[in-house]
Amino acid sequence: MSGLGKGIAVASIGKILQSRGYRVSAVKIDPYINVDAGTMNPMEHGEVFVTEDGMETDQDIGNYERFLGENIYQVNYMTTGSVYQEVIQRERNLGYGGRCVEVVPDIPNEVILKIKKAVKKTKAEIMIIEVGGTVGEYQNIIFLEAARMMHLREPENVLFIMLSYLPVPAKIGEMKTKPTQHAVRVLNSAGIQPDFILARAPVSLDKVRKRKISIFCNIDERDVISAPDVDSVYDIPINFEKDELGNRILKKFNLKSKQRDLRKWSKVVNLIKTSRKKVKIGLVGKYFRTGEFILSDSYISVIEAVKHGCWTNRCQPVFRWISTDQIDRQGTKNLEELDGVIIPQGWGSRGAEQMIRAIQYCREAGIPTLGLCYGMQMMVVEFARNVCGLKKASSQEINSHSPDQVIHLIPKQKHILEEGRYGGTIRLGAWPCQLKKGTRIAQIYKKDKIFERHRHRYEFNNKYREIMEQKGLIISGISPDRKLVEAIEIGNHPFFIGTQFHPEYKSRLLFPHPLFQAFIKVCLCRR
Repeated sequence: MSGLGKGIAVASIGKILQSRGYRVSAVKIDPYINVDAGTMNPMEHGEVFVTEDGMETDQDIGNYERFLGENIYQVNYMTTGSVYQEVIQRERNLGYGGRCVEVVPDIPNEVILKIKKAVKKTKAEIMIIEVGGTVGEYQNIIFLEAARMMHLREPENVLFIMLSYLPVPAKIGEMKTKPTQHAVRVLNSAGIQPDFILARAPVSLDKVRKRKISIFCNIDERDVISAPDVDSVYDIPINFEKDELGNRILKKFNLKSKQRDLRKWSKVVNLIKTSRKKVKIGLVGKYFRTGEFILSDSYISVIEAVKHGCWTNRCQPVFRWISTDQIDRQGTKNLEELDGVIIPQGWGSRGAEQMIRAIQYCREAGIPTLGLCYGMQMMVVEFARNVCGLKKASSQEINSHSPDQVIHLIPKQKHILEEGRYGGTIRLGAWPCQLKKGTRIAQIYKKDKIFERHRHRYEFNNKYREIMEQKGLIISGISPDRKLVEAIEIGNHPFFIGTQFHPEYKSRLLFPHPLFQAFIKVCLCRR
């Protein structure tokens, strides 16, 4: 089932094999007809993660980057839609020589071709492929078929790892293996026998359960890997190594360990466990609630970047999820107890006014505030209204009839929207930004020029640049051609910075992003 941690498992296995001296990369396969993740609702699918080369992907690509410490590219991501699109386009161009094109073998062959392209691009010695969805679902049959075909052609080069859940019913108190037994049988029906089973459960597996899985799932007992719930996902590579997963994988591939070095990783994980100070961070967003539940995955990169910044400062984050409809009902009183506030990404008009109210409160109360993309845009609107006196100021995205659209559509986007082309057409990927010397953000980065990732269709309206600068808004980051405002801040405030880019995409456990480190440091001082 979803949410068990396939992406984290892939990232963890990748980290283990990387620590053994191998070049490792990962591919994510999403069984959706969507060509990419860009048009998916974050409340259904979680965060959209943007790669350095501008691909809108599933959030698991972000997990891979945070664990492996390397960029993952658009070639490492595919969906059912993108595979079919490629095959259909080739057929239209007579790429199949006029023969009948069939789901099998042509679709699985395209999947295999894409995997091999990713291997070539990344120069990976070991490539880990995550097949999204659940075994037995109609959606991922073609990907399982591709996996079966790869193993048939190169059995010595392909291993299968299955992640399965072992429930412990509260009223029974005994761990049950039957769901895993059934899942393996379903996988067998697709022509695949797992080499390893990662046994997800609330607690560690005991010998009895391992033996049972071994007997009924036709697998060596040593290849049943315990994967209990842990406090931090960054514990997982260390936990897998307790069952010698790295050694077992290399042995099956007939490879030798070039080294064995998880020391830096273990040092940071130990720091996580020993940090005692707490800092309260509020996220004011509109993609939290799904019925009665909180969906933090909508902002997973922001959350992980905050954690990285906290652990560097030897403290633990205490998150407060502040939904915009909550501000509508209760006002800004929930912000009073916070040490810092983040206004993250978003789209559309819903919740915008509530974000603006929160920003005003934080600016006037001196609460450290970091605005990201849409969050920065709402900072600009708030400043225009309450400092510059432009009472009807707004974003064109929120109110197209506003007389003062301080945030407006990027000019190149106008004809794109008129043609109804939404997917993959916004400003995406890494772009250069020139930082203004002497500003807070330039001091944080310790450099004048940076490259950060973007995902937006609207921008600061330069028509209002002069009046805002006169009133104290500092334009601290601009594009090299000086047309696009990339970052803003105000002086005489503990921390009030907004970025049009997404610094959270580049934060990694061993390399925390400087902006989040600096933000948390100021929040601690307030604390």
